[in-house]
Amino acid sequence: MSLTGKTAVITGSNSGIGLGVARELAKAGINVVLNSFTDRPEDHAIAAQIADQTGVNARYIQADMSNGDDCRRLIADAGACDILINNAGIQHVAPIEDFPGAKWDAIIAINLTSAFHTTAAAITGMRANGWGRIINIASAHGLTASPYKSAYVAAKHGIVGLTKTIGLETAQEPITCNAICPGYVLTPLVEAQIPDTMKEYDMSREDVIKNVMLARQPSKAFATTEQLGGTALYLCSDAAEQVTGTTISVDGGWTAL
Repeated sequence: MSLTGKTAVITGSNSGIGLGVARELAKAGINVVLNSFTDRPEDHAIAAQIADQTGVNARYIQADMSNGDDCRRLIADAGACDILINNAGIQHVAPIEDFPGAKWDAIIAINLTSAFHTTAAAITGMRANGWGRIINIASAHGLTASPYKSAYVAAKHGIVGLTKTIGLETAQEPITCNAICPGYVLTPLVEAQIPDTMKEYDMSREDVIKNVMLARQPSKAFATTEQLGGTALYLCSDAAEQVTGTTISVDGGWTAL
């Protein structure tokens, strides 16, 4: 089955992983709806650029993923949602005793609860259309843990559990739900951290990447947003029709340890 003409809604997609996945889906002929909490001219310009480069219908819709009503409005405003990519996420690092309650609430809302709201809003339309793909961008931290990331790890473990539940609820329908669990991904945000880390540790770029940033990633190589987009495309394909309620790790062997 061709994916051309399908519509994908990707949350948190005006930069980083979400934008990279959106670009790969658009290259495959899938219409894309980009999203973030801002509503700047440059947000809409990104969508226009994707449309110009690929010929698909690409739009940007502002919606705050910390707000359940906004999450559901995003799906309604999209008009169609054949493919839902729950990607929005934030991070905060602190010991549990110092972890701000407001940060905990925001991370759980954006990283986990938003996926509940968008999925609940989208699944009725998928059932009516007789086809749907739900892909949750989890993390290696959905399968393992690190210190000082209590909210993020809890949210990503929750995303994996939510994925399993939705997969079971739709198991006898032409709808699948899966989670992609990336390790470290080379995004503009990560790239921008490298020079400061080089100064902090007095290391070369290569040593910072290998021994600091990718210390837990056995491949010692970043995953790319293009690879994550390709994984998403696989999960949308007929080849993945019986792949549901599970996780796919794109982490260079991190969770094999």
